[in-house]
Amino acid sequence: MPVHDDLDLLTQAALAAGKLARSFVGQRYEISEKPGNLGPVTDADHAVNDQLCTLLRGARPTYGWLSEETEDGIKRLGESRVFVIDPIDGTRSFIEGGSAWAHALAIVENGVPVAGVVYLPMKNKLYRAAAGLGAQLNGQPIRVAGRGQLQGATMVAAKPNYDARHWQGAVPDVTRVYRPSLAYRLSLVAEGRFDAMMTLRPSWEWDIAAGAVILQQAGAAITDRNGQALRFNNPHPQVNGVVAANPALHANLMGQLRPAAIDTAQG
Repeated sequence: MPVHDDLDLLTQAALAAGKLARSFVGQRYEISEKPGNLGPVTDADHAVNDQLCTLLRGARPTYGWLSEETEDGIKRLGESRVFVIDPIDGTRSFIEGGSAWAHALAIVENGVPVAGVVYLPMKNKLYRAAAGLGAQLNGQPIRVAGRGQLQGATMVAAKPNYDARHWQGAVPDVTRVYRPSLAYRLSLVAEGRFDAMMTLRPSWEWDIAAGAVILQQAGAAITDRNGQALRFNNPHPQVNGVVAANPALHANLMGQLRPAAIDTAQG
């Protein structure tokens, strides 16, 4: 299937997901806590997941399926193309009535994300990209910012990432910014709104696959916390953190981070 057709499919599905999710806003719905301290989940998460599963798998029945809200299995590991889906990224923001939650939809081919959409319905922001087609926000081309120096850069990251144990020297003096949706953080860097983002803890594939292809098509370098290329559709669907910025700033950032193996205690 041509990648532009897959991108159009993801876009249509994201817009439908936004309409469904917005119907829950201001209404009563069930909230529960996932086992293993994995965060809250709501009726809206499940409803959006079911809708996306029907729309996407119905259109591409030979593609594998990996979603935060679907029980995982091994069948996807044998598929060359796989949907990687977060029905609502930033569920806590959704519950609190915020606007910084997103639908994150991606298609991964042989471990590499080739099409992705991140849609924030409450902000009317739709990011999308596909391999060789560039990245867009609401139909307009976007490009990563060009700053090369880490000192004074704007960094989208949670507070634990600035702990001294993660750095080879002093913690860099950057302007600190945070957004609850990881997919949105990635997209904001792709947009050029902020210079860089990082999360140094193990990261679920569904949080980052869509943002990864958007960043790449916007000219960014994106790797794990040790500078290794991100691979998706892993048996255990996590990667060893994420660091993204334009290539020069990314290299500067990687030169100051302390390498580390996957450690679930990291921030």
